[in-house]
Amino acid sequence: MITTQRQAGHAIVVSSGGLDSTTLAYWLQANGTGRLTLLGIDYGQRHRVELSRLTTLAQALDAECVILDLRRLRPVLSGTALIDEQATVPAGHYTDGSMRATVVPNRNALLLDIAVALAISVKADTVAFGAHAGDHPIYPDCRPSFLYAYRRMAAVANEGLTVSGFQVIAPFMDMTKADIVRLGADLGVPFADTWSCYAGGARHCGRCGTCTERKEAFVLARVPDPTDYESPETPCT
Repeated sequence: MITTQRQAGHAIVVSSGGLDSTTLAYWLQANGTGRLTLLGIDYGQRHRVELSRLTTLAQALDAECVILDLRRLRPVLSGTALIDEQATVPAGHYTDGSMRATVVPNRNALLLDIAVALAISVKADTVAFGAHAGDHPIYPDCRPSFLYAYRRMAAVANEGLTVSGFQVIAPFMDMTKADIVRLGADLGVPFADTWSCYAGGARHCGRCGTCTERKEAFVLARVPDPTDYESPETPCT
């Protein structure tokens, strides 16, 4: 079930080039958002290939695209397999305890702070990100409690600076990945142009947690998966 919120006039979408944030951008456009800006952040992630998808996706949506180079943040975000290229990205299901190695502490707060700052500068009324229910077990900053707390903080920190009716939204917060795939299929999302893999290769590895979750979501949604995997075996469900 999509979490309700006010219709956006101009939305800044925290975008990774992934399935969730891309579907979110398509959903916002389909629901009357007049202007979209996709915001991508290079924070030193080993899978920065995801950002190469943003320009293509922005063109398909007739949206603006802003990609910021914040690789100097790497020293303060160390200790995660998503940044340390000497570490092994764990294989297995997304909800496995081993996936905690992929947590980048405070990542969503950092990305949302940048998105809010951009929204203030261009007078956008909405910041949106694609957290969903499947993220909740592993990522603290993808849970409803984080969203509620962040909204309060952003309101206090930017009192008098945001436009009237400003909102920070995560419409997919209560949805599963399979729900998002079904929605994306209905909206005509070009899934083959999106990126999920954390391993950092030229193709989806098909083994890491995000690849496993992606495969499973397409199976559960009964939607054909167009992804090019190195290991294409279908997961058990």
